[in-house]
Amino acid sequence: MKDLKISVHQIEGHCNMPMKKGDYFILKEGKIYIPAGKYFCMWAMQSVMPLLPAKQRTILESNDWLPGTEFVSCPDPKGRVILKIERLK
Repeated sequence: MKDLKISVHQIEGHCNMPMKKGDYFILKEGKIYIPAGKYFCMWAMQSVMPLLPAKQRTILESNDWLPGTEFVSCPDPKGRVILKIERLK
């Protein structure tokens, strides 16, 4: 399983949490790590959660759409926070 970094890539609206560009969490060995003194919006996190187990897979089929998908939008239509999912080495 690959480790992942999920970060705020862009904010196109007004995030009232307030998330900031560059905020992130790491998913490593099934555990979520958030930098000390920081937080991550539960609703933004919830929007990427269904994709994370699949993004952690090491073997992907040749016709799998997941490798080309790295951006996810927060569900708040006013915030329009764009999250980026990156596989870590």
